[in-house]
Amino acid sequence: MTKIGAFLAFSALVVGLLVSGVEARAAESGAERGPVTNLPMPRFVSLKVSVANVRRGPSLTHKIDWVFTRRGMPVEVTGEFGHWRRVQDRDGVGGWVHYSLISGARTGIVETDLVPVLARAMPDGQVKARLEAGVIVNLDRCGPAWCRVKAGGYRGWMVKSALWGVRPDEVFE
Repeated sequence: MTKIGAFLAFSALVVGLLVSGVEARAAESGAERGPVTNLPMPRFVSLKVSVANVRRGPSLTHKIDWVFTRRGMPVEVTGEFGHWRRVQDRDGVGGWVHYSLISGARTGIVETDLVPVLARAMPDGQVKARLEAGVIVNLDRCGPAWCRVKAGGYRGWMVKSALWGVRPDEVFE
């Protein structure tokens, strides 16, 4: 066997082990995977456009039921079919959008009024701003109880329970 052949065989073995490890962790955690992207389902994404047609089915021939009009709005992907993703907003309203209209960038919507953005991820941290309900924030990272957010020129920490667009048990950098 040549060096290249041995390298390719080793690479295939490593990739196979990694994939089976990911599948095993997904099976252990009960997480579903999307049939098209193999990404976790459901998952949060955001709209990368300010006008997104939401259709009854996964094609251009399906009727447009409504239009999302807030760039950066978080939506939850609940289904996949080809280039289409079934999404829903925080009110449970949704339908099918083309994958080119969504982004993996994480955002959240403030759920309660006048939530403080703090300098530190601690209840007694200095208040840098207070955000009204409905404000969209960029999520830099989230821990077990706090998310680092950015909105309106302010950056700081917000209690995770005040946001829609991140799961209570979700942690990411």
